[in-house]
Amino acid sequence: MNIYSGEIEAVKVNGELSIVTIKVDTISFTAIVIDTPVTAPYLKVGNPIKVIFKETEVIIGIGSVDGISLRNKLFGKVISIDSDNLLSKLIIETDIGKITSIITSNSVKRLKIEIGSEVCAMIKTNELLLSV
Repeated sequence: MNIYSGEIEAVKVNGELSIVTIKVDTISFTAIVIDTPVTAPYLKVGNPIKVIFKETEVIIGIGSVDGISLRNKLFGKVISIDSDNLLSKLIIETDIGKITSIITSNSVKRLKIEIGSEVCAMIKTNELLLSV
């Protein structure tokens, strides 16, 4: 699991859903949760929060990633690759620290990812978990 500490920057509510913006160091993450500040009192601006996401939920992009809807983007450099026949575990150094991603080994080969490659690690808003 990727786990980072941050602070709630904003909460936007619509019905039973909230879009929560969390600042982790210099990066803002956006998460969608099935809760509101009324049902989950921790959802208040300024509160500390942990952002959690699985390694398998980290999408890796090479080059321009401007034309996609994903908002949670972290740019960094691959510092480690551990591959087998099916899957590869990438460690990426970013502005908030190390991010771990697990993608197929075929994707590593197809994208020509190697140690030192500049990549963009992306996580969908519905794949982020929040914890106090």
